[in-house]
Amino acid sequence: MTVFETMLEKYAELVIKVGVNIQPGQVLIVHSPLETVDLTRLIVSKAYEAGAKYVQVEWEDERITRIRYEKAPDDSFGYYPKWQADMMEQLAEGGGAVLHIKVPDPELFQGIDSSKVSTAVKAAAVAREKYQTYVRNNQVSWSLIKAPTRAWANKVFADLPEEKRMDAMWEAVFQMNRVGNEDPVAAWREHINELKKRQEYMNAKRYKSFHYRAPGTDLHVEMPEGYLWLGGGDYNESGVYFVANMPTEEIYTMPLRTGVNGTVTSTLPLNLNGRLVEGITFTFKDGKVVEYDAKSGREHLTSLLETDEGASYLGEMALVPYDSPISRLNRVFYNTGVDENASCHFALGSAYPVNIEGGTKLSKEELVAKGANVSLTHVDFMIGSAELEIDGVLADGTIEPVFRNGSWA
Repeated sequence: MTVFETMLEKYAELVIKVGVNIQPGQVLIVHSPLETVDLTRLIVSKAYEAGAKYVQVEWEDERITRIRYEKAPDDSFGYYPKWQADMMEQLAEGGGAVLHIKVPDPELFQGIDSSKVSTAVKAAAVAREKYQTYVRNNQVSWSLIKAPTRAWANKVFADLPEEKRMDAMWEAVFQMNRVGNEDPVAAWREHINELKKRQEYMNAKRYKSFHYRAPGTDLHVEMPEGYLWLGGGDYNESGVYFVANMPTEEIYTMPLRTGVNGTVTSTLPLNLNGRLVEGITFTFKDGKVVEYDAKSGREHLTSLLETDEGASYLGEMALVPYDSPISRLNRVFYNTGVDENASCHFALGSAYPVNIEGGTKLSKEELVAKGANVSLTHVDFMIGSAELEIDGVLADGTIEPVFRNGSWA
């Protein structure tokens, strides 16, 4: 075996044993781009070796996706197949697992009417609302992983000769996932333990609010009663531990829906469903976005905020040190799943019910009453930099440094 083949096999084993953590008798669905076929075949093989009952691969091709936006009639975009949503619901209800190899082309929808994309994204969100509830409540094991595609490599490594870009992209993916370690599975268990220590430290602190300061950012964030920090991975309904994002460097929680005030400025581009938005600023009053702008792609932000009422409120806040392994690669990856792990971030839209005590047993109305946000959407945007400072405010008014110069104080 070549060095690359060895690394690829280690990576496939890692996502099966640590990512979705397949258990004997489980059904697995893998959503995979056509371009990652070699990795996908290895993943299927490792899943059966781990005892999977059945593995279904859903192949995806971005050229076919684009053809739809170029050629389909206008009424196509409000349609989402019910049988597709039903399949995902049945999988979740049957205790299955879902693995997404998620690498959208940052320029896929260049020149496409923005409203078509927004309509299709919303139609999918409405049809899959029940399934997404299962996902956000950890009733199903799920994991999002990365693998190089030509379009992604060309964007991220545009400064390299074309024939070297895919190799560089693979190297980056292996590095950010600790695949170069002799035993990546053991390395991940150690990494998760470190994130757990951070999570426990922050949960013990019980800060009532946080104050974010950086160039273009001056934001006060209040926290709801009973909020919880999580990080690394989590347990599904059956008590099986899985890691939803690979790589992951964050600990995350939910802010109080109506408790966000001030201005925040993004530090990395946002790939919003295949459309790039750069230089974002949001101004919040009592939790809601009251003003917003972007240096490019502002219209895509508009359609995001118009998804529903909850799309204008924050559902997640996450802490990631600026000197994280991904940050040290010194690249913008134009992929939220990677960039959010190089940078502190917030998410507009739905909160994860797991981030509040007893949240997974609450209805939408009960979650809102507790101060959690509810929405069809959930979109992370990055705000971390070497200049970010965060203070935590305790119940008695004591102010403590949480982040200084972009990293843990």
